[in-house]
Amino acid sequence: MVKYSDPPLDRTFAALADPTRRALLARLSDRDSVSVSELAKPFAMSLPAIMKHLDVLSDAGLIAREKTGRVVACRLTAKPMEQAMDWLNRYQRFWSDNFDRLAAFVEEDPWFNHQPKHQPKHQPQPISTSAPASRSRAGSARARKKSTPRGPMLKT
Repeated sequence: MVKYSDPPLDRTFAALADPTRRALLARLSDRDSVSVSELAKPFAMSLPAIMKHLDVLSDAGLIAREKTGRVVACRLTAKPMEQAMDWLNRYQRFWSDNFDRLAAFVEEDPWFNHQPKHQPKHQPQPISTSAPASRSRAGSARARKKSTPRGPMLKT
């Protein structure tokens, strides 16, 4: 039976779906441990809002928090990212294999290989706004009948 749900993987991708959380992770990737107040500095949001984002990252297992006195510091944890990368790599191999087969097909196809090397490129003619309407358009415009007669013009 195919397994459609993997709660840890679901939490990882849900956490990574938000740009603020990705930015927080990027800031954490530069250093081993960063205080919450330091993490929050570049963001135009309240500290409680940052804490909610950190809760999501922590629930997904993407960060670990340690409290030393009054300072809470965060650091990256690798396990959920490894699982996400394993999942993505499975599909990367699938697409790579398909693109390799497509490239081989194109290289073997005589139609692709026997095209002239220097075909002149078709240059579309610029459309002139001052040119008169084509005969067919003018004719069809005259042929249209109005459903009701035009009413009297009111002067204002």
